[in-house]
Formats: sequence, C-alpha cells, structure tokens
Amino acid sequence: MTAIISLLIVLVVSLLIVRIATVALTLTGLSKPVARFQARSAFTGTGFTTAESEQVVQHPVRRRIVMLLMLLGNAGIVSAVATSMLSFTGAENTGLFSQNMLVLIAGLFLLWIFATSQWVDNRLSRLIGWALTEFTSIELRDYAGLLHLTGDYIVAELNVNSHDWLCDQELKDLRLSDEGVLVLGIERQDGAYIGAPRGEHRLYANDRLLLYGREEVLSNLDERRRGAAGNREHQESIKRQAELEQGERGVDVIGSAE
Repeated sequence: MTAIISLLIVLVVSLLIVRIATVALTLTGLSKPVARFQARSAFTGTGFTTAESEQVVQHPVRRRIVMLLMLLGNAGIVSAVATSMLSFTGAENTGLFSQNMLVLIAGLFLLWIFATSQWVDNRLSRLIGWALTEFTSIELRDYAGLLHLTGDYIVAELNVNSHDWLCDQELKDLRLSDEGVLVLGIERQDGAYIGAPRGEHRLYANDRLLLYGREEVLSNLDERRRGAAGNREHQESIKRQAELEQGERGVDVIGSAE
C-alpha cells in the first residue's frame, strides 16, 4: 500500500510540475494550448513539432524551462515505473493485488478529475502566475493578455507568395490598417527580421508576416490574389471594418449615456 501511495504522490507532483511549466511558458508569450503541449512533451520526452520547438529554442527563458522539465521528467517517470513494479510485485506475494489495484484505480480517477477540472485549472493557474511573478526574477509578460487575444482577434503568421495581392507592394499602398490589420513584423527569406515595419517597407515573395487583427480578415488576406478581384476584396474589407468601427462607437455612446 505504501508503494501505491508513493506512486500517486509522484503523479501528483508530476502534474503540478507540468502545470507550473505551462503557466510559466504562457507568461513568456506562448498561447495556453501551445504552452500546455510543449510542457507535456518536454516532461514526457516525446518531443515537439518543428515550428513550435523553434519558438522555445530561440527564447532563453523558455529554453531554461524546457530543459528543467526534461530533467525532472526523466526522474519522475523512472520513479513512477519503479514504484509501480515494486508495489505489484509485493502485492502478488502477499495476496493484496486486487486491493492495490482498486486503490490505484480510485487514486487515478481522482487525479483525472483534478487534472481536467476547469475550476481547478483557473484558480491554480492564477496562483502559480502570482507566485512566479512575485518570487522569481525572470521578466515575464502575458502577451496574449496584453494583446487581448480573445474573441475574433488573433496574432497570425502569413507567408507571401508571388501571386498574392500583398506581393511587390509597399505597406503604405496596401492600407492594411484600414482593414483593421497591424503588421507587427516582417521576416525576409534570408532570415532578416524587421520589427514594427513602416509604410515604405515593400513585401516580397517568400516574406513571412506577423499580423494582428480579426481572424476573418486575416484569413481573407491570406487567400487574396493580385488583380482586380483582390482590389475589390480589399475595398469590401475596408467597408466592413468601417461599419464595425461605427457600430462600436455607437455602443460606446450608448454606454456613456447610461
């Protein structure tokens, strides 16, 4: 029975470690789903996808978090496997195999409820976030929260192709801001990066753009092709954005009157 309890304790500690790492990665600017996946992947040693692993490897704080997760994960998994083997080997000798199995299943069921509870996740994440910002010297920022990445607004990458409406034009001529789109950065084909680009910057084929705006607009922009059809879509998008802003101003006026 002691071995079963030890195994459950190891699993609880493992869940807490992954949860803490998830919150820490989120505070460095990763979205919560990506941070959760990266934390679990690093802790279990299963690896991660190429694009997301670059986001971790190129960021010094994220890199330290993932390295620590790998070390703790190896120790935790080995301990859990060894404890399980000892508990069931001893149980076979003493005739307590069924009892140990019931205790283990009940414990795993409670852990599953704990791990999947949204109520627990929200409160634990707030507590961990407060502790990390209060007691660590690492400068962390929740960029998803700062950019208000909720509802329709997202940050997305867009690859510029030679036949795209965006290609071979300067930003000032594209008037993307009139569509409610902000260009946060441009990554050139040779790896050069332009942060907060200005109007005179020209877009070329194989550029990668970092954009902020409504998901519907960014999706349309990604599919927009050069020519008269692309120009019409641009004008229609500007019109929809103007209507949206007018509606938002109307709501603000009503709210102020109340």
